[in-house]
Amino acid sequence: MAWQPDQGQLRQLVGYLRDSLSGHDQNAQKYATLMLSQAKASPDITNYLTYILCNPPSSFNLSPENIHLARSSAAISLKNIVKSRYRAISPENQSFIKNSLLRCLEDPNAQIRSFTGNVITEIIKAGGILAWPEVFPTLLSLAGNDTGNVPTPTQEGAMSALAKVCDDNKKSLDRNYQGQRPLDVILPRLLQLTVSPVAKVRALALECINVFIPQKPRALLSLIDELLLRLFQLAHDSSDDVRRYVCRSFVQLVDVKPEKILPHMEGLVNYMVLQQRNTDDPDLALDAAEFWLAIGEHKNLCSSLGPYLGSIIPCLLESMVYGDDDIARLEGDEDDADEEDKAEDIKPQFAKSKVARAAPNGQTPANGVNGTGVESTLDDDSLSEGEIEEYGDEHEGNPEDEWNLRKCSAAALDVLASFFHQPVFDITLPYLKNNLNHPDWPNREAAVLAIGAVADGCMDVVSPHLPELIPYLISLLQDSEPVVRQITCWALGRYSRWAAHLANSQDKAAYFEPMMDGILKKMLDRNKSVQEAATSAFSNLEETAKKELTRYCKPIIQQFVRCFAVYKDRNMFILYDCVQTLAEHVGPALAEEELTNLLMPALIQRWEKVSDQSREMFPLLECLSFVATAMGESFAPFAGPIFSRCIRIVHQNLEEYLLAVSNEALDKPEKDFTVTSLDLLSSIIQALPPGISSDLVARSQPKMFDLLRFCMEDPNNDVRQSSYAVLGDCAIRIFPQLQPVLPQLMPVLIQQLDLDAMPDEEADSAFSVINNACWSCGEIAIQQKHGMAPYVEQLYERLFGIISNPGVPSSVNENAAVALGRLGLHCSEGLALHLSQFARLFLQILQPVDDTDEKGQAFLGLNRTIAINPQAMEDCLLEYFKATADFKQFRQTDLKDSFRQVLSGYKTMIPNFSGFISQLSEKDQTKLHNNYDL
Repeated sequence: MAWQPDQGQLRQLVGYLRDSLSGHDQNAQKYATLMLSQAKASPDITNYLTYILCNPPSSFNLSPENIHLARSSAAISLKNIVKSRYRAISPENQSFIKNSLLRCLEDPNAQIRSFTGNVITEIIKAGGILAWPEVFPTLLSLAGNDTGNVPTPTQEGAMSALAKVCDDNKKSLDRNYQGQRPLDVILPRLLQLTVSPVAKVRALALECINVFIPQKPRALLSLIDELLLRLFQLAHDSSDDVRRYVCRSFVQLVDVKPEKILPHMEGLVNYMVLQQRNTDDPDLALDAAEFWLAIGEHKNLCSSLGPYLGSIIPCLLESMVYGDDDIARLEGDEDDADEEDKAEDIKPQFAKSKVARAAPNGQTPANGVNGTGVESTLDDDSLSEGEIEEYGDEHEGNPEDEWNLRKCSAAALDVLASFFHQPVFDITLPYLKNNLNHPDWPNREAAVLAIGAVADGCMDVVSPHLPELIPYLISLLQDSEPVVRQITCWALGRYSRWAAHLANSQDKAAYFEPMMDGILKKMLDRNKSVQEAATSAFSNLEETAKKELTRYCKPIIQQFVRCFAVYKDRNMFILYDCVQTLAEHVGPALAEEELTNLLMPALIQRWEKVSDQSREMFPLLECLSFVATAMGESFAPFAGPIFSRCIRIVHQNLEEYLLAVSNEALDKPEKDFTVTSLDLLSSIIQALPPGISSDLVARSQPKMFDLLRFCMEDPNNDVRQSSYAVLGDCAIRIFPQLQPVLPQLMPVLIQQLDLDAMPDEEADSAFSVINNACWSCGEIAIQQKHGMAPYVEQLYERLFGIISNPGVPSSVNENAAVALGRLGLHCSEGLALHLSQFARLFLQILQPVDDTDEKGQAFLGLNRTIAINPQAMEDCLLEYFKATADFKQFRQTDLKDSFRQVLSGYKTMIPNFSGFISQLSEKDQTKLHNNYDL
């Protein structure tokens, strides 16, 4: 007998589901959320949720709106349960869910059909392809109307569900299951569905095919000619959606099968230009414009566009003009500098990933240039895009932040200008002449956008025009329309490199200084969007001018301080980036007393205002990291309270994380608070004299090294990466403080170097952690000297595992090889046993590296190891001699002597030494004789 719900429990559950998504009564919503959480314990909860989703509860006297709320909430809750514990659901209940969902695809409500597709794809993700193999032929049959009597909404619902399943399982569908790959069956059927009489089915079938194109599955490559033929047939489909997916298909094929695109380039150019000029469908126009960006990635394809630039460039320029809706939204934009930002206007802030420590240069700081919420039983991460749009807030964010046709066209113009140079500028120039002084601001704005877009690619051909153009652009900073002032700031930033590096001081005074002054003044424009553009443009100018700005630091910082006094939250974040970029490039100049007295009070005032829990803390901590590094010892008067607060933030974050791990009801804290605090601690330790840094560490409460150990074992890669940066800096700057805790920290470091413990899906960020761990290991080895002996065997095993793994990035290999060499400085006896195993890899990895201090120390350690076991070098002795000959800069006083001693030892060991080294090139032989007195 089929499962049936208890009507009383059903009525209760419907009410809770309705209330959980209703924002009218927050108390009822909270109570409903609690009850739904408790209901999850029922073994039949999935059946109840499925029943409500698939059977509108019409007997409970609910309005259509509330019925829809209850069904939507049931779908979302069901999806989350399936995601978290599908395999714990009984087989009988799994069957009930599957059978009901397939029937629910016939529901007349499009959103309910969409929710149903979400649950179907979650079941396949949770249970695997083989757990529900019949779903694919069923969905294909419904979408294709195989019986001849499937209603159009059902065809659309089945196709929509299939699209979701394909998107979420694209790799699984191309795996071999008992000699068969699902894609071998699915892709031919999808190709058939592209000729369905139902436009939505045709469009979604193409969308499905597009999902698989980047993977280059065998099933698709065997159908590539048929697909191309079908795309040409669908190119003039009556449906804009179909044509949009046709454009996307061609964009995908550019990357996968460029040789198939090249013969059809003339027709494709004409087609894409036509679609891009479709003013009725901006999404279609955008997808067509993406074609030029894709072509730009392929040199051969891009060169074939030459004959058609006369058609492409004007189309791009037309598309860069704001449309009527945007003009209505932007025109006469008010002076809003005094208005507080709305929460939704502030972009989410994340800590920037700090560049991993590099063996040759230590750490390089990272540079920076240029939804709806519903309280319910749901985890936000588990919601599919658009699932609950109509129940959230009304706002949609700033349209100017979205990728659109205008931005895409400007980017395409940039790409084509960088490839073709003068031909692009020659076509663009008449447009600029006609529009830069245009009475209508949208045309002026688009012309300035075009000037900025061709800056990189056409600098040589634009340069003769810049003495006339730059003053005109500076004058546009006073345009009555904020949008024009905004884009002018950006364009001037694009030409700042030209102005900053003018050789003649008179030219600099005529162009660079007015440009800098104009952008600085616009940082205090009465319009916040102009402030934002000016601040970003000035950051760009800082990146290009670098130390050229040193002489202008005072007026720059004076303007920054004025901005700190008036900026609202959104622009404050960008201002921090501007300050840190200046600090990065002018460095010690900031330590001048006058500049310190200007800048630091403004930063400290903000520091005292921002709470420990504010996301503004991320960019503020990053900014202070750069400022501390630039100011050096001059930062000391401010360091104490800042250091203590960073310790407190790390401690709070760790405690909150441990509480959340033991209590699922609590949210896990944002790790960026820990990351940015650790980075600032690192910068302070680097910047200050060791005595001051040591005192700060000694007085920290809780103890910094106790916290550091927890951070070194944190599951978050960014936290661990920053932790090992702190560890290495402590080894360099305050080793006496670090040394007593090494017995507790070294086992953690050694474990971090285990490649086998690294998850494949986190490879990129995990390698950055390992990179910093290798670097810190080498720094500790230099300081701990013979005290590293207890760890040598384990460290060797880990470091050799890294340098012998072909999948490890070169920078990580270099740091591992350097760490290995540094171990040999004082523990060469332990390494000598393994010399024959690692020597060749060591030489190969460090061969292309410049003669830095780190490389010199590594070779000094290698030489000491060779001296103990010279016979171990037999298989790579010539490579060693070549590496010895290649050394040019001996940064360690005893490095050259160590090479000479090793060579002398081999000279006495090898009977025909001259004959042996004659296998080297004459150039290398000469260098050996001259440098080492052989």
